[in-house]
Amino acid sequence: MGEDSWRGKVGPMGTDEVTRFLEEPVFARVATLDEHGWPYVVPMWHEWKDGRFWVVGRKRSKWAKNLASDPRCAVTVDEYGMQRKVVAQCRAEVVEEPNVGGQWVEIARRMSVRYLGEHGPDYLEPTLEWSRWLIALEPVQVWTWMGNDWAPSYKER
Repeated sequence: MGEDSWRGKVGPMGTDEVTRFLEEPVFARVATLDEHGWPYVVPMWHEWKDGRFWVVGRKRSKWAKNLASDPRCAVTVDEYGMQRKVVAQCRAEVVEEPNVGGQWVEIARRMSVRYLGEHGPDYLEPTLEWSRWLIALEPVQVWTWMGNDWAPSYKER
């Protein structure tokens, strides 16, 4: 592999690499704009499906209310180590306002298993009577990177 093998594969990720990475239990950080125009960033579970980030929020989630008021947002999913990252500017679509028993339930079940393993449903099931939002975040622009090296544009002096 050579003396730089510690860097890993360096450069933008391909579509399949992005999909595989986003299927891992890595938190997304979602940035919304509050009622005063200030950024509000929250780490959360997500599901990447059909080219969108799907997120589920409790009825009183400030970030969900922010997205209902202003759909502009940003998402970052990254990791320590090989430095894989996906950064996206997105437009939110409120698919379901807070409800009990909506489409969000199956998405939340899948996320609970992905993030918490076999005991994920033990965490989720007792709270299924809590109203939740279902929001899809549609990427408008996406940047990806992996490996331990600088992008060529940063190497310019």
